[in-house]
Amino acid sequence: MNKLLKNTLSILLVLLVTLPVNIYAGNKQRAGQAGATELLINPWARSSGWGGANTAGTHGLEAVFTNVAGLAFTHSTDLMFVHTNWLGGSDIGINAFGFSQKVGESGVLALSVMTMDFGEIPITTVDLPEGGIGTFHPQYTNISIAYAKEFSNSIFGGVTVKIINESISDLTASGICFDAGIQYVTGDEEQLKFGISMKNVGPTLLFKGDGLSFRGIVPETEVDLTVEQRSQDFELPSLITIGASYDFNFSQETRLTAAGNFTSNSFTKDQFHFGLEFAYRNILFLRGGYVHEEGDKIFGNDYDTRETAFTGPSFGFSLQIPINKENGSTMSLDYSYRDTDPFNGVHTIGAKISL
Repeated sequence: MNKLLKNTLSILLVLLVTLPVNIYAGNKQRAGQAGATELLINPWARSSGWGGANTAGTHGLEAVFTNVAGLAFTHSTDLMFVHTNWLGGSDIGINAFGFSQKVGESGVLALSVMTMDFGEIPITTVDLPEGGIGTFHPQYTNISIAYAKEFSNSIFGGVTVKIINESISDLTASGICFDAGIQYVTGDEEQLKFGISMKNVGPTLLFKGDGLSFRGIVPETEVDLTVEQRSQDFELPSLITIGASYDFNFSQETRLTAAGNFTSNSFTKDQFHFGLEFAYRNILFLRGGYVHEEGDKIFGNDYDTRETAFTGPSFGFSLQIPINKENGSTMSLDYSYRDTDPFNGVHTIGAKISL
């Protein structure tokens, strides 16, 4: 009882410390001023299917994005590969790959990689606005290295180091940032969960390369020199998310989980995430979610001032097939859809193997 009280007080203390920051951190006037916004993109199918609402209950490799503390629930080894058709019709593809491995009795290490492919884009100049002189290939890459640990039967925590790279043929920006998260599990059947996640905290980034240079002549000397322009550095889209979830265990074969988050964004509007997941015999999982921000019409507003292409609704499913019942190994197919306006939505499909 004393241990439970101590753990509860610890979680409440964290909530009290972070809540004032969470309430006042969002700043609509700073929207669009952050860079590296690909850090906000959820590349995984399971968590995106119910609007990313499961900060408190996310488990396994996907927790590297949602709340790294959930990585500590990895049974042994997880392998995942996911492809996303980003903003249908934009011809942008996202590929994500990752694996996690349990180390020791309570620790888990993970590595995940996300890349965005924008295809070949024609090179244009003032003199040749129609192109015809070649193409360039922009690419974003995020590499995440994470560690999570079970500190007690109720408290789980973890940290992530992210390596960020954005590049075209003659310009690049690179840097690092950090995530941290905590999950608290309680209840007779561990059905009540709380989670806190802080993401994308790190130094500013700066673009460098030959793309910022031009040939110029020094006045009065006629000396031909290469002149490099200065690039303004930019901040990262840091945020804090607080969430809770509850499992309704109707029987040993069926479960319904309700989850919700509040996300305080430093460079855009704050958001509320709501989601449901239905599980049958740990084989079939159905998910649905909604992400609300100021300007969504669903709550009776007669205006639309969204700052993203997402309209709010999402859904998804997973089909999980047992491989070895003795050690709990499974293989699953995951899918999610996120509605957008404009464009034709975001489709994500992936596969996962748990050993």
